[in-house]
Amino acid sequence: MSLVIPQPKAEPIEARQPRKNNPEKTRQDILDAAVAEFSAHGLSGARVDAIAERTNVSKRMIYYYFNSKEQLYLAVLEKLYGDIRTTEAALKLDELDPEAAIRRLVEFTFEHHDSNVDFIRLVSIENIHHGAHLAESQVIRSMNRSILAEIAAILERGVAAAVFRPGIEPQDLHLMISSFCFFRVSNRHTFATIHQVDFTDPTTRARHKEMICEAVLRYVRA
Repeated sequence: MSLVIPQPKAEPIEARQPRKNNPEKTRQDILDAAVAEFSAHGLSGARVDAIAERTNVSKRMIYYYFNSKEQLYLAVLEKLYGDIRTTEAALKLDELDPEAAIRRLVEFTFEHHDSNVDFIRLVSIENIHHGAHLAESQVIRSMNRSILAEIAAILERGVAAAVFRPGIEPQDLHLMISSFCFFRVSNRHTFATIHQVDFTDPTTRARHKEMICEAVLRYVRA
């Protein structure tokens, strides 16, 4: 009598799904990796090889989408400025009274800059290059007109309601809000070391945000 050894059941073979071609996702993945690489190493120090490794795509694919490292760097700047302008547009500041709208804008700028260190680093890097790459982008100049128009509309409503003083330039107010919020992140290491301030402390953070809101509101009030 022969011994029959039962054979193990063959596992069902799953059909391998073909990789879907998704150019927009590939482009977005490259941009996300490039943000990290450029913010860490600057334009001159960043390596396309490293960006390719982060995204698991070839250098050739990166050049297919962006032509050159400089064009990729510019696309990164356009993405970051686009992100902040798009989110600002969703704040619906026109539905708030003028003082509440200004406060909301300051709070948003504070929170955005505080949680988007890559944006701060890349803007600082572009300033080292005297804004030369940014100057090549019509997109950035166009999209940034929206925030000035928004501020102008808030100021106009505030003057009409006799709560804001007339004669304030929207560009100046935008500069004031941006500079307060930007400096706190861009110079946090040197300032914290010199003055022994913990910028991550919730109480300090809340105090700084309220200080900036109050400073801006006092500047615009009638």
